[in-house]
Amino acid sequence: MIEESENIVKKTCRELGITQKELAEIMGVSKQSVSYWANNKIQPPKILEKIVELLLIQKQYFMIRKLFLEIDSRDLTFIKQ
Repeated sequence: MIEESENIVKKTCRELGITQKELAEIMGVSKQSVSYWANNKIQPPKILEKIVELLLIQKQYFMIRKLFLEIDSRDLTFIKQ
């Protein structure tokens, strides 16, 4: 069994608000593989860390984009100058 302070799979799913099944679909692997990683039965592939980084960056992008869309256009007059 592999010991880690916080499991990257569980942390990723929590931060992105997705299930392990959804993470498996995103990565193109079986749900069982993700379950093994989440339960520290086998070490996840190194590429998982890069995929997590990309997913978190994408989430941040959409959050920022949403904030800008919610801002009233009057508040953006300084950008138009």
